[in-house]
Amino acid sequence: MTMLPAPARRKLGLVIDLDTCVGCHACAVACKEWNDGGQFGPLPDEDAYGAEPLGVWFNRIHSYEVQPEVTPDSQGNGPLQQLYKTGFVENAPAMTVHFPRSCLHCEKPDCVTVCPTGASYKRAEDGIVLVDEEKCIGCKLCSWACPYGAREYSEKRGVMQKCTLCVDRIYNESFAPAERQPACVMACPTRARHFGDLGDADSAVSKLVAEREGYALMPELGYAPVNRYLPPRPRRNGCGDKAAAADHTETLDRDQLPPLLRWVDKLLSR
Repeated sequence: MTMLPAPARRKLGLVIDLDTCVGCHACAVACKEWNDGGQFGPLPDEDAYGAEPLGVWFNRIHSYEVQPEVTPDSQGNGPLQQLYKTGFVENAPAMTVHFPRSCLHCEKPDCVTVCPTGASYKRAEDGIVLVDEEKCIGCKLCSWACPYGAREYSEKRGVMQKCTLCVDRIYNESFAPAERQPACVMACPTRARHFGDLGDADSAVSKLVAEREGYALMPELGYAPVNRYLPPRPRRNGCGDKAAAADHTETLDRDQLPPLLRWVDKLLSR
């Protein structure tokens, strides 16, 4: 049994905005590209274009249609209530939610404690959960222990692999400070992904979570995941007063948008 280190003050993790994620898979592809040839790669594929493709992906995106089941007057804190809070009109239309899934770098990860060889471990200095492939025997105990499905088994290599928060990138001093972020964060065209220290209440990511009422995934299981998700903002059914709808419309200066979105905005404004 692998022991966990003492709780770390520094808790590096991701904050994912479900309101602005468009399910483009740029994060998954960038993750695959960076890690395929890096310290924790390669990430092999099998029969990639065949009938039953298999492959190792640290980041996967699932898309769901969410049908409102509560009204603005409902008082509750369940997942659907988090999606439909004050500001929604009744009979709100169904909405599509794109849900990125990767390792949550839990504070109390069973995937670490069940490992018989010590291959799966949690770093004391920043809370990142990693796998030492030199020690991994491919027993898959960690994948069975993870309730989030974040472990990936490489059939070709016979070892477990997982999200590393691009630890070989975020500490790489050859990069400019602004670029020392996970590849998925750097690639996101809608800025739906944020990276930082969630153990610091004054960090930008912690303030964002507090402002948007971000939540942990399945906290009742007791694993204390570090990553947080920001719920989608209210959607309107198009029947309300135009002035009221305008009050809820957020406008951004074109110069604040990423280059691709600036080009799209300019094109659509003609």
